[in-house]
Amino acid sequence: MTFVDTAPGPARRARRTLRAPGVRLGGLVLLVAVVACAGLFAGRGVTPEGVRAVLLGAGDDPTAEHIVLRLRLPRVLVALVTGACLGVAGLVLQSALRNPLAGPEVTGVTPGAVLGAVTATGLGLAGWESPTAVVVAACIGGFAGAGLLWVLAGRDRGDPEQTAVYGVLVSAVLAGLTAVVLLVAPGELGSVVQWLIGSTEGRVWQHWNLLWPWAACWGAATWLLAGPLTLLRCGDEQAAAVSAVGALGFVGLLVPHLALAVFGADLRVTLPGAALLGAAVVCGADAAAQLLSRLLATVLDAYRLTLPVGALTTCVGAGLLLAVARRRWDER
Repeated sequence: MTFVDTAPGPARRARRTLRAPGVRLGGLVLLVAVVACAGLFAGRGVTPEGVRAVLLGAGDDPTAEHIVLRLRLPRVLVALVTGACLGVAGLVLQSALRNPLAGPEVTGVTPGAVLGAVTATGLGLAGWESPTAVVVAACIGGFAGAGLLWVLAGRDRGDPEQTAVYGVLVSAVLAGLTAVVLLVAPGELGSVVQWLIGSTEGRVWQHWNLLWPWAACWGAATWLLAGPLTLLRCGDEQAAAVSAVGALGFVGLLVPHLALAVFGADLRVTLPGAALLGAAVVCGADAAAQLLSRLLATVLDAYRLTLPVGALTTCVGAGLLLAVARRRWDER
């Protein structure tokens, strides 16, 4: 029996338009599952066969179980949720400011969150055993950065270009303050580099437990308020992501462009798409960074060498941004 669609042409096109985002979202969910599995199987210490045995409950190696269930699994979850937060925050910022270059990195939110995290670490308020202080300090710094931009913009808040200029100035000032903190506490340089570059190394269940409530709360608020979202409402979500893994370059800037290209301008559909794309990008980059770390460690005979995921996203993102800018310039 063959079903024939007898609806008028506009109705058929409307149904096809509604189905298309669903198919794309389903494909992104599958992609996220693939990169999550890649993140679990990447890394050192346990072979892929050992990981498979642990996941199937057939393993009898306590060390393998510890690495997979207590180190790799929370690291993958943190990477996924952080990427989703960065993708959504970047899309909201660009929509609210009506500026395609208004990424979280140039609006004071990310530099403020980094300043808060670095200050907390430099003053000995946080450590691997108690990351709560980092989350609180990063959120305070993110709010402070967004608030400073809000105050400086003043009457020019409705002008996207002026707001972007003020955002760059605020970000530069906050980055300078971060450098001052590093000069005051140089002994803490090694422990704060992760906030400056962005890394998922050492993320455990405690980081996940601190991250997911913020992500769930502000993610739901973002979707419900897809129309009238403001800069302040997305600042806390961005700060929570930074407090978990540090400043991942270009994720919040380029993922929204990709989401808009795939799903269109309807934020009710594009916001979930940006979340899935961000999750896939960060988790996939983390898995690639681990594989590259293994390769470099073998070639250079330096088995403690690790490549931060932020270094990889920054290099790839910068290349993509240059390619997009070059293409638009050629089109002119």
